[in-house]
Amino acid sequence: MSGEAGEGENQEDLAAAWGAALDQEQGGKGAEGEAPTSGEATRVLNQAEIDSLLGFDAGPSRESAMSGIERIISSGLVAYERLPMLEIVFDRLVRLMTTTLRNFTSDNVEISIDVMASQRFGDYLNSIPLPAMLAVFRAEQWDNYGLIVVDSALIYSVVDVLLGGRRGTAAMRIEGRPYTTIERTLVERLIGVVLGDLKAAFEPLCEVDFRFDRLEVNPRFAAISRLSNAAVVSRMRIEMEDRGGRLEVLLPYATLEPVRELLLQQFMGERFGRDSIWETHLAEELRQTDVALDVVLDQQVMPLSQVLGLRVGDRILLSTPPGAPVSLRCGDVALFEAELGRRESRLAVRIDKVRPVPPTPTEDAA
Repeated sequence: MSGEAGEGENQEDLAAAWGAALDQEQGGKGAEGEAPTSGEATRVLNQAEIDSLLGFDAGPSRESAMSGIERIISSGLVAYERLPMLEIVFDRLVRLMTTTLRNFTSDNVEISIDVMASQRFGDYLNSIPLPAMLAVFRAEQWDNYGLIVVDSALIYSVVDVLLGGRRGTAAMRIEGRPYTTIERTLVERLIGVVLGDLKAAFEPLCEVDFRFDRLEVNPRFAAISRLSNAAVVSRMRIEMEDRGGRLEVLLPYATLEPVRELLLQQFMGERFGRDSIWETHLAEELRQTDVALDVVLDQQVMPLSQVLGLRVGDRILLSTPPGAPVSLRCGDVALFEAELGRRESRLAVRIDKVRPVPPTPTEDAA
C-alpha cells in the first residue's frame, strides 16, 4: 500500500509540473502576440457581457444605441412594396430642379439621386447629421405632411452663392452657432423652389399642392409621423462647382396612401386590367361592322301544333294597321321605333324614335 501511495504522489507531482509548464507556455505566447490557445477560446461569458449581448443593460449609463438581439429586432424593417411610379416622379424632380436651381442661383448646378429607400421615421430622425434645417410641408389634397432636410454644407453653399460669393472657392462654415435670420430666409426660398418642382413632378400623375409649413433645426420638433411608421426617403446630391451638399425628401407612406394605386403603376397612364389602345382599336372596328336590323311588323302567339301544321301557301294575317309604329331590333334588343311605308316598289321604314338600351346584368350589379 505504501508503494502505491508513493506512485500516486509521484503522478500528482508530475501532473502539477506539467500544468505549470503549460501555463508558462501559454503566458509566453500571449506576451509574444501569437494566437490564443483552446483554453482561452472556451472562456465563459460573465453576467455583464450576457446582459450587453441580449440588450438588457437598461441602467442610467446605457448608450442610446442599442446592441445585441434588441438591435437586430428593431432594425428589421418590413419589406414594404416598391412604388415604381414614385421613382419616375423623383427622376422628373431631379430634371426640373436642375433647371430651376440654375436660374435660382445663376450658377452651374448638377443634381443626382444617391439612394431612394424605405426607412422607419424614427430611425431616419436619429440618422440626420446635425446641424441641419428641416422644412415641414403639407400636401393639401392628401391632408398630410412631408419633410425636406437640408444639410449644413448645402445651407452655407446656397447662402454663399446667393450673397455673391466668388466661384471656385469653398463656402465658409461657422459651426457651433444657430442659423441667422438671413440664412433661414434664403433656405426658405430654396425650399419654395423645391416644393414648386415637386408639385410639377407629380402633375402628370395627380394634382397636389405642397405648402411650406415651418422650418425647424431640431429633429424632435419635426415629428410629422409616428416613429415606427415607414417612410420613403430620397437622398439627392446638389453640386455647384466646388460647393454643394445634400438635400433629402421624406414622404411617409401614410401621406402617399391616397395615391397608392397610381404609384403602383409600372408606367405613366397605366390602367389596371385594361388596355386603352386595344379598346380604341376595338371600338373603331366595331363601328365598321355590318349589323342586321329586323323590322317587327307584328307578334302573334299560337300553339305549337298550329305552327307545325303550317304549309306552303298558308297566310298569316297581321293585326298591325297601316301607319302604326313598328319596332326595329338587333337580335333581341329593340333599338328604334319607325313608321312603315313604301319607296318605289319596296317596303321602307322611317325612324321616328330611339329606344333606350336596357342595361346589361353586369352594369346592374355595378
